[in-house]
Amino acid sequence: MEETGLSESKGEIQMIRKPKQMSESMILGVVLTLAGGFQDAYSYNCRGQVFANAQTGNIVLLGQNIASGNFQNALHYLFPLLAFLAGVYLSEWVRELCKSFQKLHWRQIVLAFEIVMLAIAGLLPQSLNVVSNVLMSFACAMQVDSFRKFRGIPCATTMCIGNLRSGTQYLYDWLKYRDPVVLSRALQYFGTIVLFGAGAAAGSLMTMQFGMWVIWVSSALLSVSFLLMFWKTDEKELQAVGRKLERELCTVEEKAEHKLEHLEEKHR
Repeated sequence: MEETGLSESKGEIQMIRKPKQMSESMILGVVLTLAGGFQDAYSYNCRGQVFANAQTGNIVLLGQNIASGNFQNALHYLFPLLAFLAGVYLSEWVRELCKSFQKLHWRQIVLAFEIVMLAIAGLLPQSLNVVSNVLMSFACAMQVDSFRKFRGIPCATTMCIGNLRSGTQYLYDWLKYRDPVVLSRALQYFGTIVLFGAGAAAGSLMTMQFGMWVIWVSSALLSVSFLLMFWKTDEKELQAVGRKLERELCTVEEKAEHKLEHLEEKHR
């Protein structure tokens, strides 16, 4: 447990010492998570009960339709899966091609792709739900592949199962060790889940009220994320956070050393 906290604290300090990495800030994670929940609720409620983000659900429904012999309906779930694969591939290609850009971060280019695809999806009529779902799954895949951690902590903005597992693990560790650093990790994961649910609730309500164009709300949230990445966190603020993390790291190291000494004495 102490080794886990130690490595994660070191990772956070290393990230803090790179002040230009706004793409891993907490505020960006909040906006992206709200957008992720909104997209999933929209696609399910407005686009034929297909999940834009939750590909596990699509795989289940794909298998169910194949087993029932409903092959035409199965395609409604197959195409978003293929689009998800293509989206991950494209985001990796963008990262490799654009990572040396000075004016734009490569993740901003990914966000630009997402914004355009979601805007187009909102223009398509119900008769083209398959195309709309393909565009949304493609956009989701680019987001989940490009934004993997915030403040050095791995965290997903388009799905909850990994966050739920990690949050529960940290909760168990906190109850066992009473380490405040571990508690803050657990709260971050559970907070992300709450934000995703809030985005989904907003997406459901607005879709039922206003119809298919409300996916543009998600485009707007992604546009905010795009603009946020031009903002550089204040150097003094970064230094203050860095000092706090270094103190936390020292605490974890001391606890690890104390526990090791205790174990050595126990086995003598």
